[in-house]
Amino acid sequence: MSSASHTAAGTDRPAGIDPRGPRFVAAVTSVVLAVTVLTGSVWLLAFQAAVFAVSSLFGISASPYALAYRRLVRPRLAPPTDLEDPRPPRFAQTVGLVVTGVGLLLALAGVPWAVEVSGGLALIAAVLNAAFGLCLGCELYLLLARLRAA
Repeated sequence: MSSASHTAAGTDRPAGIDPRGPRFVAAVTSVVLAVTVLTGSVWLLAFQAAVFAVSSLFGISASPYALAYRRLVRPRLAPPTDLEDPRPPRFAQTVGLVVTGVGLLLALAGVPWAVEVSGGLALIAAVLNAAFGLCLGCELYLLLARLRAA
């Protein structure tokens, strides 16, 4: 379901997404970032930053990893019991883009360990989400929303 084209009935909130999708995305992201950190590959960091950019700009459902979830995993599962607001996971993807984007720029500028440090920071967040359902970017989104409302 595209968060850009659907809204929840009677609200201005985007329609919900299957909450298992972002955890699958985080698991794939964890693998990509683990290989990035282990190899120090600027190309893999650039690839993951591009994936974050797609999710950030076009919505979490547009992510190549989310597409894989919808086509390969979701058809084999029971329907979700509830849906999740896509805005916090999309914001989390934006945070991932900032972290990996800064690391990519620093690596291209010749800063040693930029790939490993930025990839490692993003990896920690992705593993927390994949393994425990703790989305740090989502929590930051909710904190900022509460601060705006206060």
